[in-house]
Amino acid sequence: MTATALAFLAFLAAFVGIGVASAWRRQPSTEDYLVAGRSVPPWLMALSSVATNNSGFMFVGLIGWTYASGVHTAWMALAWLLGDLFAWLFVHRKVREDSGQTHAESVPSMLGAHPQGEDRGVVVLAGLATLLFLGGYAAAQLQAGSLALQALFGWDPSIGVVLGRVVVALYCLAGGLRASIWTDAAQALVMLGAMVLVLAFAGYEVGGGAELMASLAAIDPALVKPYPPDATMGFLAWFAGFLFGGFGAIGQPHILIRTMAIRSPEAIRRAGFIYFGWVVPFYFAAVACALYARVLVPDLADAAESALPALGAELLPPVLQGMLLAGLFSATLSTADSQLLSCSAAITQDIVPRWRGSHRAAKVATLSVAVLALGIALRADSSVFSLVLGAWGLLAASLGPLVLLRALGARPRGVLALAMMVLGPLVVQVWNSAGLGGAVYAVLPGMVAPLLLWALVVGGGGLYVRASAPQTSPARGTRQDD
Repeated sequence: MTATALAFLAFLAAFVGIGVASAWRRQPSTEDYLVAGRSVPPWLMALSSVATNNSGFMFVGLIGWTYASGVHTAWMALAWLLGDLFAWLFVHRKVREDSGQTHAESVPSMLGAHPQGEDRGVVVLAGLATLLFLGGYAAAQLQAGSLALQALFGWDPSIGVVLGRVVVALYCLAGGLRASIWTDAAQALVMLGAMVLVLAFAGYEVGGGAELMASLAAIDPALVKPYPPDATMGFLAWFAGFLFGGFGAIGQPHILIRTMAIRSPEAIRRAGFIYFGWVVPFYFAAVACALYARVLVPDLADAAESALPALGAELLPPVLQGMLLAGLFSATLSTADSQLLSCSAAITQDIVPRWRGSHRAAKVATLSVAVLALGIALRADSSVFSLVLGAWGLLAASLGPLVLLRALGARPRGVLALAMMVLGPLVVQVWNSAGLGGAVYAVLPGMVAPLLLWALVVGGGGLYVRASAPQTSPARGTRQDD
């Protein structure tokens, strides 16, 4: 076995060990398994969110897109970060407060909680959306990991898919969300270290920004054009689409569950500072690595999404190649584990409520979803970039508007809430089928349409009206049911 493979397997074993070690802190309850007992410190939540939110999409999808398209993808990174910032400023703290008051252990359970009693229709539909869309999203992460192993070792893609799912299932079954968060923090450190390492070696080979731009222009002048060529509705509309994409984090159960698990609402602010201090340089380092890859390994053509491992193979000694691959592979695991647990919660907390208190049922659901995602990943033939953007957009449009309205003080329920959850994904699908996804990312119309429906039905004046109905549970708050 090569030094590269040994280094890779050593890092992978360390991640599994960290996840399994978290079982020492576990309690035999679904609250501990699904939301880590709501006791996660802010620094740990922040690092876990970095790894979960920026995974195979960045290391494989974004780098592949930048490799093929050029410098204008930096605008997409900026827009996404701004949207993510708005989510942290205006929504995450409210989610922690709301989920704590309602004792919700999943996002669908939180969305269905009302002073007048649980809205089962909302809970079940949101749970089904989580299971359906996150299942495809998790498959994209497994596919991203398999592409990395194929590029560096020449392994069949199915090996990476199976290896990733087995590793994630092992530590998730051992420690639940706490295992996911602990391993995410370690993976975030390796991810950033691997990115900085490649960037340093590439900069030494090619030179700084001026030299990089000159080399790109010599390959293809289109690579250094500052604005996207497919923004047929204008640059601002294109930029706004990806800004809504970043804001669409409010509709991602695997991200919001970390918000729900932090020790207190007040800790969100500190976690946000740590998160953005980490993720901003991370995003632009990814774009820079992709551009250096276009110069140093220019012949990838149909394999653009393997640009980062190919660049590592070109520049790094074997042991450091193993570290890079571990960083890339761990990025895919850090999202897949969270998605696996969110799907488990959707089954046991939302779709089949009689399993809510069963720790064993939660673990069986975890294993079942792992097998389902494995099957999807083995049959997937789309790019990681398109798979992730598709699943992210559907979740953002389905759950995001309801999460936003709850953060603002409104609680849509009944037929209106169900219609909003159906309308959003439908608009996303129609938008993409019409070929408009390149001009404006479909999250924008997909989130705006349900919000407009709510405004038309309820009227803007109802947003801050306080409830006059008697409360059935003090923990569920006192806001108006819309």
